[in-house]
Amino acid sequence: MTALPSTLAQKLVARASGRSGVAPGEIVNCKVDLAMFHDSSGPRRLQPMLEELGAGLWDKSRVVLVMDHYLPERDEESRRIVRIARDWAKEQALPHVYDGQGICHVVVPQHGHIRPGMFCVGGDSHSPTGGAFGAYMFGIGSTEMLGVVVTGEIWLRVPHTLQMHWSGQLAAGVTAKDMVLHMIGRFGMNGGQYQAVEFAGPAVQALSMQERMTLSNMSAEMGAQAGLIAPDATTRDWLATHGVPEADLQGLDAWRTDLGAPLTRHDFDADTLAPQVAAPHSPANTAAVDRHAGTRIDVAYIGACTGAKLDDLRAAARVLRGQRVASGVRLMVAPASQQDQAAARDEGVLQVLQDAGAELFPTTCGACAGYGDTVGDGTTVISSTARNFKGRMGSATAQVYLASPYTVAASALKGRIADPREVLA
Repeated sequence: MTALPSTLAQKLVARASGRSGVAPGEIVNCKVDLAMFHDSSGPRRLQPMLEELGAGLWDKSRVVLVMDHYLPERDEESRRIVRIARDWAKEQALPHVYDGQGICHVVVPQHGHIRPGMFCVGGDSHSPTGGAFGAYMFGIGSTEMLGVVVTGEIWLRVPHTLQMHWSGQLAAGVTAKDMVLHMIGRFGMNGGQYQAVEFAGPAVQALSMQERMTLSNMSAEMGAQAGLIAPDATTRDWLATHGVPEADLQGLDAWRTDLGAPLTRHDFDADTLAPQVAAPHSPANTAAVDRHAGTRIDVAYIGACTGAKLDDLRAAARVLRGQRVASGVRLMVAPASQQDQAAARDEGVLQVLQDAGAELFPTTCGACAGYGDTVGDGTTVISSTARNFKGRMGSATAQVYLASPYTVAASALKGRIADPREVLA
């Protein structure tokens, strides 16, 4: 019997459930290849539940713990939370612990943990980042994570696929962040609820891996369970560079959507896409940059898993090289990982940003998670983070706009929301 055409999502779920094929809407039980959680979502919640059950971890080699939310420890509460995580990791002899190395969604793939074909869960809503590598990865809560770390399994309703097909080519100064903000603006925060969003087309294939990670990450802002991109030569090269053995990079062509597979396709033209800005207080409040151009800002924040990877830092430096930020504007830069920060330093990118007036902050979730150096009352901020919900970055009276690192840097330079294409020209 000939197998029916399947989407990438169906293929990944079928493999995890041990079946030859699955159909949207079916309930299946899946074996988990990797469970990731951080200092906020992990040990402080899991440890007491595991002790109450008298249960242990099903496979420590498949568990990854990242300390990124409550670092650096600024008060007794943060010290307590991080201490719980460190003590538990030592007690369990966990082999994969990344303490202060950066944000989980960046650090985990940089250490080769996510590979095409895998089925993964994460204790954070932006866990769909793993989909950039052709893996099925989604965020779950602490109770679900308890079930996973004890049994190694989780049930799933097979999702329908929404394919976002991008033709054309992005202009200079326009990035994956602009693509995903545009899609969120079109479909809203629940436009992909409980579905698998797949990004495809020539404009997606032309993106670097870090840019693809931004797309998959922010599929969560559309309510999607997963944000998938079929692996290709770009994926293979990036993973090989980050320590994944060649044997694990065979057969990548299998992980793609078949012609005629059941999906809903939406078409976009990268050629006509302008830089995008999301106004307070939702990523769905998105419009082209000219809608908000001229709005004065107090803070420009380049940070988080969607806005401070090496490619993002390079973009900001391209705008700011040889320039100084506007008087009265605070430019905050928090690289997404130690690895990216070191590379940016070696390339001279960090020096360009600091020469322009940037303040360098730790490689943690930082202000994106409302922790550490957050924004104050009545502050107007333009940020490269994923969300601009009221109060998320600090004061509930702060007005936070979302944009790409290009647009954030251009706005810091002008002292007002600005189109980066004008600066680059």
